[in-house]
Amino acid sequence: EERGKMVLTIIFTVICIAYIMPILIVLMNSFKSNAAVNTETFAFPDANSFVGFQNYIKGMTFGNYPFVKAVFYSLFITLVSSALILLCTSMAAWYVSRVGSLVSKIVYYLCVFSMVVPFQMVMFTLSRTANKLHLDTPWTIPVIYLGFGAGLAVFMFSGFVKSIPLEIEEAAAIDGVNAWQKFWKITFPLIGPFFTINLVLSMKNALGTFDQVVALTEGGPNSSTETVTYLIWKGGLTGGEYAYQTANAVLFFIVLAIIAFVQLRISRSQEQI
Repeated sequence: EERGKMVLTIIFTVICIAYIMPILIVLMNSFKSNAAVNTETFAFPDANSFVGFQNYIKGMTFGNYPFVKAVFYSLFITLVSSALILLCTSMAAWYVSRVGSLVSKIVYYLCVFSMVVPFQMVMFTLSRTANKLHLDTPWTIPVIYLGFGAGLAVFMFSGFVKSIPLEIEEAAAIDGVNAWQKFWKITFPLIGPFFTINLVLSMKNALGTFDQVVALTEGGPNSSTETVTYLIWKGGLTGGEYAYQTANAVLFFIVLAIIAFVQLRISRSQEQI
C-alpha cells in the first residue's frame, strides 16, 4: 500500500510539472529579447538575452496603451456577458421547469441542442447577422455571448430548479405572490450557491473565447475592440513580436489569478452564510 501511494505521488508530481511547464516557459521568455525567444525558446535567460522588465514596459506602453485597453474590453465583455447569461438563463430555466407547455419543452431542447453545435457551423451566419445588426462592437458583443452561453446555463439551472420543492411556490401563490415575485423572492435566493458555479463557468468561457471576437467583425476587430487573446495572437503569432506579447500574457495571467481569488472568496463567504 505504501509503495502504491509512492508511485501515485510520483505520477501526479510529473503530471503537475508537465502542466505548469508551459506557464514557466512563458514567464521565462518574458524576460528575454525577441531574437532569443525565436532562437532559444527553452533556454534560460543569460547575459546576452536577458532584458529585464523592458518587455513588460513595452507591452504596457506600446501603441497608445493597447494592453490596458484590451484588458478593459476583455473584462467588460466578460462581466456584462456573465451578468446577462446568469440573469436571463436563470429566469428562462425557472419558466421552462415550472411551465410544462410544448413551447417551453421546445425551448429547452433547443438549448440542449445548442450545447453540441460547434461554433464553426454558425460562424459565417453569425458574423453577417452581427454586422447587419451592429452587434460587433465591444458594447454589444455580450448579446452574442448570451446566445452561446445560454444553452449550458439553462440546462444546469433547470436541473437545480427542479430540485426545489414545488410546494414552496404553491404556498406562496396562496398568499398572493405572483410569478415575478416567486422567482425573485423564492427561487433566486435558493439558487445562490449554484449561481456562483455558473458565474465561474460563464466568466471562464467569455475570457477564453477568441474565435467569436475575430469572426464577429469582417477582417477581425480594429484597434479599439481588441481583446487580450486577440492582441496576443496578432502581435505574437502573426506579428512576430513574441517577447513583449509573452509579457502581456504573464500580466493577463496575473489579472485572471486576482479574479479567481475574488471568486473563491465570494464562494466561500456564500458557503458560510
